[in-house]
Amino acid sequence: MEILNVMDKAFAPYGKVVTGLNVSDLLAALEKTPKPDDVIYVASDEALEACPSVEKIAYSLFGGMPIQVGYCNGSNYLLNAVEYHRDSEVNVALTDLILILGKEQDIEADGTYQTEKMEAFLVPAGTVVEVYATTLHYAPCNVNKNKFCTAVILPKGTNEDAPAPQNNTAEDKLLFAKNKWLIAHKDAKIQGAFEGLIGENLSVK
Repeated sequence: MEILNVMDKAFAPYGKVVTGLNVSDLLAALEKTPKPDDVIYVASDEALEACPSVEKIAYSLFGGMPIQVGYCNGSNYLLNAVEYHRDSEVNVALTDLILILGKEQDIEADGTYQTEKMEAFLVPAGTVVEVYATTLHYAPCNVNKNKFCTAVILPKGTNEDAPAPQNNTAEDKLLFAKNKWLIAHKDAKIQGAFEGLIGENLSVK
């Protein structure tokens, strides 16, 4: 698939590149996080949250809301699923990485989504990006054979265990964790997830 750069105008519907924040301390702390051969996601990491730049991120990008700073690292080439939140997610990329993105507005009434609607974007190392609340996304992908590493910043409590199931709206079947709605591809075999991705399980290879 074609891979554009987050600096490209095509990225504008999905998010924006954030400038003006010095995140060198956060990047240095990310260097010390594990880089497995698969994918690891940690929602909240004390060492990352202790970085002085986090207070500035909370103010400038979340309006002072309580936030959590974790990381997503490892090796991945496939889409596998899409998720979205009720707020933006901020990524601080230690390495080059690729995000495969779509739009919540394109989810069908039955909760299915056509993967052919998605676009891929390169996030260069050192870049801070805001991924909008209406943007479908999931774990980053490798650039070539290099493992990826990024901070993942969200409102505090996001991705904790989901509340007890309810059936108030059609969207409720997508609620996979706290503040996390998920649509999985059948090939990914994500236990407990709604399998509603239609089409190819996209790959950046």
